[in-house]
Amino acid sequence: MLQLFTAALLFLVLSACQNKTKTDVTEDFQKVVKPNFLVIIADDAGWNDFSFNGSEIKTPTLDSLAESGLQLNRFYTYPTCSPARASFLTGRPASRMGIVAPISGRSELSLPDSLKTLPQSLKALNYKTALMGKWHLGLKPENGPEAYGFDTSYGFLHGQLDQYAHTYKNGDSTWYKNGKFITEDGHVTDLLTNAAVNYIYEQNTTTPFYLQLAYSAPHIPLQEPQQWLEKYTVIKDSSRRAYAAAMSHMDSGIGRVLNALNDHNLIENTVVLFISDNGAQQNWIPSNELYAGKFGPNLTLGSNLPLRDFKTSNYEGAIRVPAIISWKNHIEQGESSNYINVTDWMPTFLKWALTTKIPVTVEGEPAQHLLKQTTLERSKPIYLRGHLQESLIIKPFKLIRTRHLERAPDYALYNIEIDPSETKNLSLTNPIKLRYLQDVLKAEFSKDTPKVNVELRN
Repeated sequence: MLQLFTAALLFLVLSACQNKTKTDVTEDFQKVVKPNFLVIIADDAGWNDFSFNGSEIKTPTLDSLAESGLQLNRFYTYPTCSPARASFLTGRPASRMGIVAPISGRSELSLPDSLKTLPQSLKALNYKTALMGKWHLGLKPENGPEAYGFDTSYGFLHGQLDQYAHTYKNGDSTWYKNGKFITEDGHVTDLLTNAAVNYIYEQNTTTPFYLQLAYSAPHIPLQEPQQWLEKYTVIKDSSRRAYAAAMSHMDSGIGRVLNALNDHNLIENTVVLFISDNGAQQNWIPSNELYAGKFGPNLTLGSNLPLRDFKTSNYEGAIRVPAIISWKNHIEQGESSNYINVTDWMPTFLKWALTTKIPVTVEGEPAQHLLKQTTLERSKPIYLRGHLQESLIIKPFKLIRTRHLERAPDYALYNIEIDPSETKNLSLTNPIKLRYLQDVLKAEFSKDTPKVNVELRN
């Protein structure tokens, strides 16, 4: 009798445990909701152009985001804008697609339509997708964002524009909405901010969205309203003052966008990523043909200190840029020194969107495990090819190759952990490491389309 009673009691206990487990699993599953994505991209903003990195330029909104989110101190991108954006949207090195420099003039180059992009992949997962701002991956409306998975787009197709006239440097139309050129009044920063805020207020809490807000600031030409210039009367250099004003103008706009998320009760389940597309430009001396001679020279623009060099090179100042990511209750607060590549965002976002179907063309590494303060290692090297140089990063070393028309390439090897300013070339003192990184770089280079830089010696 006792045995029967014991068996019955054990059965009841096990049943209760099993039922509790099922309930817990169901509750946990219900808690997993596809997040929204808000990606904010600054244009040519340097390491030392944000107050959270010690700049004299005040960026309170981004300071607050850095404090509440995770500041990524080792985020790597491309030395110029078109390659950075191509890699971000496809999860693969831009040089595989023949994009190693800004798409400019009246170029016919565009993002290949044979690749599945991030917005296309998210649309297949029932996301709404929108781009507000800079495209720079096809200069005609038919090669605009709608061809690559964006439901809605608004902004400019080229790499730069007059902030008020909204025309490209050669006078061509570039301001458009949903595939058609348009004309309207207003400063680009304000127009893009307004569009992003309005888009957020149109969303509901049941259908997730992906919004890419790509500002023109602080890219030249600089045309800032007096209210922003007045904040920096202490900066005597007029070019740097205008640059600082552009940064603060953008920062204020980002504040409005984040407030819209909060007001619309979307902040809890939105991944917010802020990045610069590449490092800062040192100066700008336009010819009379650009913008019909409307703008004079800017001798001092952004600052990448203490990192070396500026936009277009493969030194740290061009490719290691400020980045912040925030997702309330999902991502740690603080700072991370783990190495993240611009190609990593597509597979990471798709994982967060609850899919295992990552396009086979993606070469980036899902980086969820790296978004922590704890020091962790990535599994893939970081390969970045610009139009002047190529670089290969395997922590703590970085190899830069500079190729030439008539002679063999130059190599520079740096330990970027102890020498972030890249002052000591180790190529002669560490030949074993040099040869190893050369082999890896050449293997990556061999995967690129042969159409780019074919005139340079390997």
